[in-house]
Amino acid sequence: MQITIPVRIAALYIRVSTDKQEELSPDAQKRLLLDYAKKNNMVVSEQYIFIENGISGKKADKRPEFQKMIGLAKQKKHPFDVILVWKYSRFARNQEESIVYKSLLKKNDIEVISISEPLIDGPFGSLIERIIEWMDEYYSIRLSGEVYRGMTEKALRGGYQASPPLGYKIEHHGAIPVIVPDEAEIVKTIFNKYVYEGLTFFQLAKYLNTLNLKTKQGKNFERRSVEYIIQNPIYKGYVRWNRVHNDTKTVKKESEWIIEKGELEPIISEELFEKAQERFSKEYTPLSKSRPVTEYKHWLSGLIKCGHCGRTMTSSTTTRSRYKQFICNGYSKGKCPISNSVSENILTPYIMKNLKEIISTGQMEYEIIKQEYESDFTLLELQLHKISSKEKRIKTAYINGIDTLEEYKRNKETLLKEKEEILKQINQIKKDINEDHTPEMLQRIKEVYNIITNDKIDNITKNKAMKSILEKIVFNKREGIIDFYYYYN
Repeated sequence: MQITIPVRIAALYIRVSTDKQEELSPDAQKRLLLDYAKKNNMVVSEQYIFIENGISGKKADKRPEFQKMIGLAKQKKHPFDVILVWKYSRFARNQEESIVYKSLLKKNDIEVISISEPLIDGPFGSLIERIIEWMDEYYSIRLSGEVYRGMTEKALRGGYQASPPLGYKIEHHGAIPVIVPDEAEIVKTIFNKYVYEGLTFFQLAKYLNTLNLKTKQGKNFERRSVEYIIQNPIYKGYVRWNRVHNDTKTVKKESEWIIEKGELEPIISEELFEKAQERFSKEYTPLSKSRPVTEYKHWLSGLIKCGHCGRTMTSSTTTRSRYKQFICNGYSKGKCPISNSVSENILTPYIMKNLKEIISTGQMEYEIIKQEYESDFTLLELQLHKISSKEKRIKTAYINGIDTLEEYKRNKETLLKEKEEILKQINQIKKDINEDHTPEMLQRIKEVYNIITNDKIDNITKNKAMKSILEKIVFNKREGIIDFYYYYN
């Protein structure tokens, strides 16, 4: 008696995991699955071969081809009757998900078969299948732990193991990141403008976008992309690892981070990086932990400098006086030989008198800070260099017959417009450098005076206002001199 085996429609699910510990490549898995299907009277259509490369099996919702296959299987008129896999671990490494998806498929009379792990029918076969799934899940957890430990050790040695951020590139797998000069200039500008010019993340993003500069991904800058750059220690030559949870991308506790000095070349100095972190920590402290602004600092904090050693004079309250005393920070640490101190009730009237004299006479001495102009020039010149390179490329494309004359003219016109806009910005900067800023400076001083004489305005706002016009106020107790260093930025 001859028995005819019914023909079944099969789908193939092929996956190569991220750990790369599997024995077979996608092509090898596909070949074995097709051989199995042929021997077992199964028909496989090319459109029902689902392949995923380098994707973890831990979470099914992270596997697009798997979800596509399950979506087809859930249909009333599902297009296949069986799913073939090389091993059950290819289907899922999480037993809970494996049971859920297999139960769903079973309701639609779709069977999952591992061609290298044949099972017998009945309860014993189901038990063996569960044991195989438990072993796969244990292997996945164990392997994940080993990989994590290995990456931790590498990070502790200062090894880099992530995609390089703006300013760096990796020339080949396993190599130390190297600096990309054009991108590094953008990074330097961000730090300098944040630390020395007081721009916010939003203002920096807007500024960079006006120059048509892009992130590492070729997108416009946003507040968060600037914040990420400011906080990334790679720019001072350090490696940071284990900062976020891989699944949720939420930031871990800082105590869990690994930050070690790496072998890569820094783009900025450690001093500049730390100044940026100092500003960030002051401005972005959670409200629940922050002190009242009236107690946070004096409105002259950071401005008063010792006339003998140049160090900052910090404010403190003594039991003998209700007024704050400004004392040389160097003297209090034994680094300055002169006891240079002054009470705020003596210092404040001099400052007010100086501001009022400037407002009434309109006369003052101030320095124009050219650092902003220099960084702008650098970025704009980089943009001009890029346009020149593009002009050469489109000309070559036309000469070699790749582009038509019309395409060449259109591309050239676009580049000329970009070039004109950049040259316009450069000319404006030159004009700004040579311009007399005294009227504008006078207006700023008037606004600052109105702020610091208003009792309803907090000390932090007053301090920021003062620092917008004054680099420092140098006090020399021995000679009885106070020098004011105004600047225009």
